[in-house]
Amino acid sequence: MTRHPWALMALLLLLLPFVTVAYTQVMMRVGSGVPPKMADASQQADLVRVYKEERRLELWRDDQLLRSYAISLGRAPEGHKHFEGDQRTPEGWYTLDWRNARSIAHLSLHISYPNDADRAHAKAHGRDPGGLIMIHGIINGWGFLGGLHRLYDWTDGCIAVTNAEMREIWSLVPNGTPIHIQG
Repeated sequence: MTRHPWALMALLLLLLPFVTVAYTQVMMRVGSGVPPKMADASQQADLVRVYKEERRLELWRDDQLLRSYAISLGRAPEGHKHFEGDQRTPEGWYTLDWRNARSIAHLSLHISYPNDADRAHAKAHGRDPGGLIMIHGIINGWGFLGGLHRLYDWTDGCIAVTNAEMREIWSLVPNGTPIHIQG
């Protein structure tokens, strides 16, 4: 019997997409583990700024820069988010209003998009404005990619950082913190 190593290799390559999808589905359900404790109130940010063009997120307190992070955005990063599925990250003033420790990505902070103006614009066009725009880490199970995730914009409109950065942001940004997102 002749062995064909290329046949085994072909079979493995054929199975790879299925295994990858199955792994991702399982890991998304597993969650992010135990979130970090909140930092002392005197160390927490009172403003988050996002500069989309520069792919940068900053934490501020009392007009002093606390931290700065490189980010990935939605797959269509230019311009303001208008509708569900447009792959854009919103622009303007919002609030980080709640957090999800069991997110499909490593921890997440919710951005209060859509606001009244966003809803009115979408309604005038007969569309849904979308929602669930978050600051989050990498999809659960893929954190080992680290900073490689920044090589391209891959989210559906969210703002992504590494898992280690997300743990730090989680601890430094309380619910109710304003966020200003610029193009």
